[in-house]
Amino acid sequence: MLKNYFKIAFRNLWKHKVFSLINILGLTVGMSACLLISMYVHFELTYDAFHSKADRIYRVVTDIKTPSETIHAGITSWAYAPAMKQDFPEVESFARINGGSFLVRKGDIKFQEEATVFADSSLFRVFDFKLVKGDPGTALKEPLSIVFTEKAAKKYFGDSDPIGQTLLLSGDRLPAKVTGVMQDMPENSQIKGDMFISMATMTQRFNRGVDEEWGNFGATSYVLLKPGTNSKAFEKKLPAFMERRAGKLMQEAKMRYTLFLEPLRDVHLHSTRDVAEKGSMNNVYVFSVVAVFILLIACINFVNLTTARSAERAREVGIRKVVGAARSLLARQFVSESVMLCLIAFLFSVMLSAALVPLFNNLAGKVVVTGLFADPSFLVYMFLAAIVIGVLAGIYPALVLSSFEPVTVLKGRFTTSVKGILLRKGLVTVQFAISIALIIATMVVFIQMRYMRNRDLGFSKDQMLVINTEGDPKRAAFKESLVGLAGVKSSAASSSVPGSFNPGAYSEIENKSGDLQVANLDLYFVDFDYIHQFGLKMAAGRAFSKDFGTDTTQAMVVNEAASRLLGYARPEEALGRRFRQWGREGTIIGVVKDFHFRSLQENIKPLTMRIEPRNSDLVSVKIEGGRLKETVAAIEEKWKGLMPDRPFSYYFMDEFFDRQYRSEERFEKLFLNFAILAIFISCLGLLGLASYSTMQRTKEIGVRKVMGASVASIVALLSRDFLKLVLIAFVVASPVAYFGMERWLQNFAYRTDIYWWVFALAAVLSTAIAFGTVSFQSIKAAIMNPVKSLRSE
Repeated sequence: MLKNYFKIAFRNLWKHKVFSLINILGLTVGMSACLLISMYVHFELTYDAFHSKADRIYRVVTDIKTPSETIHAGITSWAYAPAMKQDFPEVESFARINGGSFLVRKGDIKFQEEATVFADSSLFRVFDFKLVKGDPGTALKEPLSIVFTEKAAKKYFGDSDPIGQTLLLSGDRLPAKVTGVMQDMPENSQIKGDMFISMATMTQRFNRGVDEEWGNFGATSYVLLKPGTNSKAFEKKLPAFMERRAGKLMQEAKMRYTLFLEPLRDVHLHSTRDVAEKGSMNNVYVFSVVAVFILLIACINFVNLTTARSAERAREVGIRKVVGAARSLLARQFVSESVMLCLIAFLFSVMLSAALVPLFNNLAGKVVVTGLFADPSFLVYMFLAAIVIGVLAGIYPALVLSSFEPVTVLKGRFTTSVKGILLRKGLVTVQFAISIALIIATMVVFIQMRYMRNRDLGFSKDQMLVINTEGDPKRAAFKESLVGLAGVKSSAASSSVPGSFNPGAYSEIENKSGDLQVANLDLYFVDFDYIHQFGLKMAAGRAFSKDFGTDTTQAMVVNEAASRLLGYARPEEALGRRFRQWGREGTIIGVVKDFHFRSLQENIKPLTMRIEPRNSDLVSVKIEGGRLKETVAAIEEKWKGLMPDRPFSYYFMDEFFDRQYRSEERFEKLFLNFAILAIFISCLGLLGLASYSTMQRTKEIGVRKVMGASVASIVALLSRDFLKLVLIAFVVASPVAYFGMERWLQNFAYRTDIYWWVFALAAVLSTAIAFGTVSFQSIKAAIMNPVKSLRSE
């Protein structure tokens, strides 16, 4: 029986090659897109899930309440985690990490290791980072101990054993011993690094006693709670702990520190605080919906084309019934044909998905899929989905076909039912409603990204080269060596540039009431050239100047946001006001106009600037656009002359600032590609239906041509019904797309509007796409010789 089913199914597939190809191609593309999106969604949802104790690991975060604001920080003071381990039996262990950058030497080999992480020796007790060499209990215990990832170790040692080998760190050439090699970290890990240095190196060598400081924030702290501990009940004990341990400090600083616990698995997608690599739950929802939509469109194509062709198999059904075939047997046959078609599409989708993995990873900007067969469960689920799709998609055609009355169909009086026609029209409408919604959404995403890229940021970032001197003692001499260099317009030194991390500083600044208002404000250390270099405009007062000797020790420049925070209605009112900040006292000499020194997803925050050459490690160089290559080579020559032991590396300011939008740009690219796929699949279905509709009306077209109908009138006749469906789809899709994208735009502090012309353009595009698809078959039928048309039946 099964053999007979397969034989008949293959005959039907081969007999109607075009319809079979459209069906299989649509399902293949739909399944492939759904499979790849499912892997992306699973990748995002399983961040840090590889840790066996993930359900007991929590990130400790801090709310810092000042008289001016409440700062929701993702970090803690260095002292918090060790003290929690001491005071609470519920805490099994803790681990603190902090990012850094180190110059590493081994003979003639030298690298600036940007992905350096300071970590407590308990790192391997809390997290499941596996050491392939070394003892996890002692690897990060002693000062100047290093653990490399396998990939990083190969840079220095090749295939030789690195354990016990000595490297030189930083400009001081500190001897550090390699005590471990760990497996390369999974891509979906919050903690990432190539080189891990023992936390004792920081607390005993670089910043002695920092782990006893309760007001010095900088550590990302994790605690591992004992099995059975109620995290919410434990969290309620933390206010009393802070009062007991740091009550006096908080009172003196006029700040309140409140601790909270964030489950490790929630940090990537759900945290509203600082995260090394933040994901977006909204994007996960969006792609999940897109995956369902694409698969739904492919299924609609299948149902439409199968039911549309039901009339062609009416006589076959009639003959089978006459010779005794039961209705249930016929239904099983047609369902099995449907399932077989879906399984063929599944096999093609596996091959297509495997071929698209590198492109998909490139679009995602990270290795989301290591290989299609790395996790076979996805293929199993998609195989089962193919069977379910085949059964569900084949049920209605099977019931329709198996219900034909043999006497009626054998006499040739069978016609497609009104219900069948309405079903197909309804499904086409749903298809194009989804496609139009995706067209609108794609345009809104594109407009928002263009708005972010082209918005006036309030500072100059074009033709700006940024070089990190990493605190080298000769950084000032290097900056001065660039004066007068061909192709160099100007240079400046600073601790931060827009888009980079800048620390918050405990500040006391005189407010409108005359009181010293406590606030934690962003701080830039700059030199005299910085404000001019970046084209910052003064709203009031003046910039730093070498003409005033006190500017190096007693002067501060703030932005407009800071002056507003202090209660001043006009920037001029902030001039001359007192400040105390990190051991410095003086007055405000100027107010710069607000500029976007952070992403456009955030409101402009209060910012302070001070002259501080010792902490200004970044040298930014404004260069002429016409001789870029020669100028960079000349700058590198100056670098090698002054700092030959340090590798020369740089980045361009515009590219660096735009990195903040990488996740949005990836979202835009992925969304655009999957929207195109959805439209493509919809057009395949429309093409199939148009082909069938045209074939059904071949004789009518011949009669009309004999009666004098023009090609244009016939094309209009055949296209009219489909274009009506597209119009209905547009009416349905527009409000859904509007509300969906309005919610998406709420993630941005600075956002574009959803313009009316977006919907008008979507209507034009969808109509043009539908008309282009349908008219291909319509024109073909309209120009056919009417003699052949009249003979076709």
